Parts: sequence; structure tokens; C-alpha cells
Amino acid sequence: MMIVRAIAIAALIFLGITSMVGAVPLIIDPSGKMLSMPMNLLEHSPFSSFLIPGIILLTGNCLLSFWVLTKVLRKRPRYGDWIALQGCVLAGWITVQIVMIRMVIWAHCVYLAVAAILVFCGWLLRRDAPKAAN
Repeated sequence: MMIVRAIAIAALIFLGITSMVGAVPLIIDPSGKMLSMPMNLLEHSPFSSFLIPGIILLTGNCLLSFWVLTKVLRKRPRYGDWIALQGCVLAGWITVQIVMIRMVIWAHCVYLAVAAILVFCGWLLRRDAPKAAN
């Protein structure tokens, strides 16, 4: 299970860093210009700027990812559940994003794969937890 845990750690670090890189510019400049994101991407969403999506991205995928990472590194009880939850949050974020912008780009596929990896690793680590406690 060390390999599964290492994969989960790598995925959480990747998600946390890349979410920060995406969220901070959206919060600093809600027009999306810093990331070359046109405002018409928000046409079918309830948002008039990228500020709220940036805050949600920072909270749900960056900060939560790093918080889960601390649980994993400290081997806190049920950390596998938290890994799987982060995968579900990421999958939900990407799904809602696809629906709102009405297009799929390559990055969506990458992050859906990361979400699947997190859910699967979390499930495996959760399944292994009772054995490790004995």
C-alpha cells in the first residue's frame, strides 16, 4: 500500500499546486485576463466574473487538497476516506465546469483522471486501514 499512498500524495500535491496556480490569478483579476480566459466562458453560468469560481477553486481543490495531504502524511485515521472525498470534489468541480462552459478541453480529461486516481487510491487505502490498525 506504500505505492498507492505515494500515488495519492503525488496526486494531492499536483492538484493543490495547479489549483493554486489557476485560482490566485482569477481572484486577483476576476476578468480572467491574467489566464487569457474570455468572459464569454461565463455566459451560461450564474457568475458575472471569475472571482467566485476562483474562490471555490482555491477552497475546494487547493486548500482542501493540502489539508487532506496533511492527514495522509500524518497517517490520521480514515485518511483514505478524505482522499476519496477530494477525488469526488474534484470530479464534481470539473463536471459543473463542463456543464457551465459547455465544452470539454484536454485539461478536463486530465483532472477527471486525477479525480478517478484519488477516489481509487482512497478506496484502496480505506479498505486496507483495518489491517494496518492491527
